[in-house]
Amino acid sequence: MTSIDLIIFDCDGVLVDSEIIASEVEAELLTEAGYPISTEEMAERFAGMTWHNTLLAIEKEADIPLSAQLITKNEAILDKRLASDVKIIDGVKPVLAQLTLPHCICSNSTSKRLALMLGKVGIKDHFGTHIYSARDLGEDKVKPKPDIFLHAARQFGIDPSRVLVIEDSVHGIHGAIAAGMRVVGFTGASHTYPSHADKLTEAGAETVISRMSALPGVIAALSEWSESLTA
Repeated sequence: MTSIDLIIFDCDGVLVDSEIIASEVEAELLTEAGYPISTEEMAERFAGMTWHNTLLAIEKEADIPLSAQLITKNEAILDKRLASDVKIIDGVKPVLAQLTLPHCICSNSTSKRLALMLGKVGIKDHFGTHIYSARDLGEDKVKPKPDIFLHAARQFGIDPSRVLVIEDSVHGIHGAIAAGMRVVGFTGASHTYPSHADKLTEAGAETVISRMSALPGVIAALSEWSESLTA
């Protein structure tokens, strides 16, 4: 284990409580399209995935064609809901205020949506230019692929092994692990479910927290553990 020199936050479900809103909108659209699914199942199965990849997975599983109009319809409805309803995750602002390590955001959301959400909850300026969308790298570069995490590490000139990622989804954790990074799972958003922490641990998270206020202590503990192993 090596020491931690960079913190990467996922956005949806880690910094902003947006995954539950997305799950509500997407479950309603899919049910109307002939694929009945609850908000809870939507969150458990597809949180962290792009809407495009979610539709591909459902088409493959259910062998039913889903209209391409679902993509644009979802984007319009979801942007409107997020603009009015998205809230910050409890404890995020105090944690950001006390973080001394460099930190950034790596998300599957578009840059436009990230600006909307982060601006709404008042933390966009805190991250400045260090807000990275996997979609800007290409639709084939989104999590669970590691590209966005590696891109962020390059911006800071930090080796991936010295990066700690905070993720709420199995897909995000798989991407971070594939990038050679360490991961802390997070279950403090409204879309969490009973087996959430277990699934994040199974995916490769070193530990899982349910409150953002626990993060500074976890970072310190993981750093001390790393230093003791290399001493």
